Amino acid sequence: MSEREFRNAAGVVIFFFIFSLCAGILLTARNPEIGTEFLQLFKDAIMGEIMDNEPLLLAVKLFLNNLQACILLFLGGATFGILTFFIIGTNGLVIGAIIELVREQKSIIYVLAAIVPHGIFEIPAFIISATLGVLLARSLWKELYRDADAAGEALRLARVFLTVVIPLVAIAAFTEAFITPEIIRLVA
Repeated sequence: MSEREFRNAAGVVIFFFIFSLCAGILLTARNPEIGTEFLQLFKDAIMGEIMDNEPLLLAVKLFLNNLQACILLFLGGATFGILTFFIIGTNGLVIGAIIELVREQKSIIYVLAAIVPHGIFEIPAFIISATLGVLLARSLWKELYRDADAAGEALRLARVFLTVVIPLVAIAAFTEAFITPEIIRLVA
């Protein structure tokens, strides 16, 4: 994987994520019930299980939940990228819908307070994981049609995952459990 290949794959992932995020915002702006349904889905599927914990346990659960998502984004490349793009697109839609719903109910400052402190670590972790998934898919296609070594490339990508993504997920979880709630309290 060259730096250029990584940048190109990251550009595709970022574009797709922003597109799906904007779609979630626009759909909810036109029909707030969509945002309400996505928010309930998010609460039921993720937040309901982990938010009622002490900060340290919350940080561990957030770490494990986000690590699982990042692993799926990366290993989703083994489906030739289908799972990777499905996950990043779904997350974009849900996050966009929730942003719009909360913005209308509270304010944009509240939304920023709830996302930015941990999001500066978590979103890059997701983007990098999805980028690694796209590169894994690309290496599989290369091996399928040329004499390439997808296993060797997967190992190189896994090293990036271990050294970059996991630390970002850990910092994001700690920030989300200990710092983000305090910032939200200040804004609220």
